[in-house]
Amino acid sequence: MRVVFLGTGTSQGVPVIACKCDVCTSLDEKDKRLRTSILICTPQTQVVIDTGPDFRQQMLKFNVNSLDAVVFTHEHKDHTAGLDDIRAYNAIVNQPMPIYAHQRVINSLKGEFPYIFHQTNYPGVPRIYTHEINLTPFQIGDINLIPVEVMHHKLPVLGFRVGNFTYITDANFISDLEIDKLKGTEILVVNGLQKESHLSHFTLAEALNFIKKINPKKAYLTHISHRLGKHKVVSEELPENVEIAYDGLELNF
Repeated sequence: MRVVFLGTGTSQGVPVIACKCDVCTSLDEKDKRLRTSILICTPQTQVVIDTGPDFRQQMLKFNVNSLDAVVFTHEHKDHTAGLDDIRAYNAIVNQPMPIYAHQRVINSLKGEFPYIFHQTNYPGVPRIYTHEINLTPFQIGDINLIPVEVMHHKLPVLGFRVGNFTYITDANFISDLEIDKLKGTEILVVNGLQKESHLSHFTLAEALNFIKKINPKKAYLTHISHRLGKHKVVSEELPENVEIAYDGLELNF
C-alpha cells in the first residue's frame, strides 16, 4: 500500500495573497501547502480522498494518470470544489467516475454541481456514479475502508481506516465508540490546525493528546494552517513519533 499526501493545507486563516507571515513567505517547499487530500494506491487500485479546489493541480503535480474512485470525508468546499475536474478521467476510461460519500454529502454535491446530476447529459459534463456510504466498511477494488465518524464542531465527518493506516481530517471530537475502531492503528494521520483554540479543529496540543491516546507507531499532522508555524520550527517541538506531513510525502506499508 502506498499513500501520497496530495495536500496538507487548509483554507482557514488569512489568504496567502494578503499575508506576509514567516510561513507564507517561506522558501521551504514543506511550507507550501495545497488543500488537504491523499491518494491511496495498490498495484491494482488508486483512490483519492477529497477533491478540493486544488484537485486538478494536484493530479498534474503528482502524475496521477489513472483513478478508480473518489471518496469524500464531508461536503465543505475545501474538500469538494474540484469535483468538476474528474472529467479528464472520464475521457481516459470512457466511463463514469465512482463517487463514495454519505447521502448528506451527495445531496450537497447535487446542489453545488447541478449540471453533473442533470438528466440531460450535456457534452463534456463530468460523469459520476454515486455510492452512498455510512459507517459500514466498504471496498474499492482491493482497498478495504472502515469509516470512522468524527465531529467537526456539529458536523459529522468521515475519517477512514485502511489496514493499519488511519486518516482523519476536520475533527475536534471523536467518541469512545469510534476511537475503538482505531485500536492497533500503526500509522495515524490527524488534523492539527494551529496552536490557538478553534471551534471545529484540533489544535496542535489537542492533536498530540489524541495521538498519545491512540499510541500509533507513527503519526502525521495534516490540515495545517499557516498559523501553526514553519515546518522546520514546529517539527523541533514534536514527540519523536510525530511529524508534520507535507505535500508530496509518500508512505509505503
